[in-house]
Parts: sequence; C-alpha cells; structure tokens
Amino acid sequence: MSRKISNHAVSRLKQDYMRLKKDPVPYITAEPLPSNILEWHYIVQGPQDSPYEGGYYHGKLVFPIDFPFKPPSIYMITPSGRFRVNTRLCLSISDYHPDTWNPAWSVSTILTGLLSFMLEKSPTLGSLETSDYEKRNWAAASLEFNLKKSVVKELFPEIYEKMSDEVQRRKLEAENAAKSASVESGSPSASSHIVGITDRLQSCLTNFGVLACVIAFGWVVQFVLSSIDY
Repeated sequence: MSRKISNHAVSRLKQDYMRLKKDPVPYITAEPLPSNILEWHYIVQGPQDSPYEGGYYHGKLVFPIDFPFKPPSIYMITPSGRFRVNTRLCLSISDYHPDTWNPAWSVSTILTGLLSFMLEKSPTLGSLETSDYEKRNWAAASLEFNLKKSVVKELFPEIYEKMSDEVQRRKLEAENAAKSASVESGSPSASSHIVGITDRLQSCLTNFGVLACVIAFGWVVQFVLSSIDY
C-alpha cells in the first residue's frame, strides 16, 4: 500500500512541476532535487514596493510520501526578517495544519500562499517581528548569503549568476564612491592648487620689491654722504 502511495506522490509532483513551468508563480522559482523529488527548493525574488525588494530568499518544501493527501513542511533558509531560518513554518498550507489541508492544492498553490503570508505582518510560529528597515537590510545582505549555498548554484544557475553580477556591481559602485570621497576630502582640487601657486608668486614679488627699495635707499644715502664730504 505504501508503495502505491509513493508512486502517486511522485506522479502528482511531476504533474505539478510541469504546470509550474507552464504557468510560473510570480516572483518565485522552484525546482525539485534531482535525487529526491520529495524535496523542492525555491527562490523568492522580493516584490517591488515591498521591504523585500532587491532581495532573493531561498527556502525548501519537504513533501510527505503520501502527498497530496498530507501537506508539506515549509522552511525559509535565507534570513529575511520575516521568518526564522531553518524552522518549520506554521501556515495553513503546511504540515502544522493537516486539518485545513486540501489535497487539490498544488505546489503553485503552496508557493503563492507562502509569498502572500510573507508580505503580511500576521504573526505565527516561526515568524519574526522586525521593522521594514531591518527587512531592507536583510534584503541587501541576502545575495551574498545565497551565493555561499551550493544548492542554489546547482538548481538555479541563472539566478545565481544574476545575484553574482549584482554583488559585483554593488562592490564596484562602493569602491568608486569611496575613491570620489577620498579625492574630495583629502586631495586639493586643481583650482585650489593654482590659487596656492599664485599666492606664493605674489609673496615673492612683494619681497623682491622690498629688497629693491632697500638697495635704492642705500645708494641714495651713500650719494648724500659723499656730497657732504666733498
């Protein structure tokens, strides 16, 4: 009997995968492990005009052998400020509530429900209470966090490359900003350099004029003295 249920679960998950490829869930990409169709990994791209904008959030779904008659476990792996990492989330679509589960719900339904709850502020077991400011900070840090995960690189190569390019762009932008700030604060500008040269030239000319006056005055004094002696 268990073997028959297992085959049904695999068949159903394959159907859900084909449907998901044909009609993707907005902001979410999901892939099963090649070695285990019961474990799916997903990437949520933070929706625009949300505290998660610019972030990428990796998580996983672990399906029971008798899916779709029982719901999966849902985990978020990337820190988001919304969910505790590597913790089973208590949602109406997760294994915390098998009584509310509907076998007609698909993987697309689960992912849509997860994103919807992520954008809310309702508390539940496994959720966090953080400010939008903190969530934006987590969004900025999420890319480098995900780049350290080999499973992300293996299952989502295009997203991995996109995140890597974005991290490099941010680093280059920060380096250029630091250089500009260093030039503005520590090095004199061309105009100030020219002004300094001009000031020193004027000072030299002034000193030369004073010296010329002293020499001329000495000549006058000598002429007067010689006239008196004569």
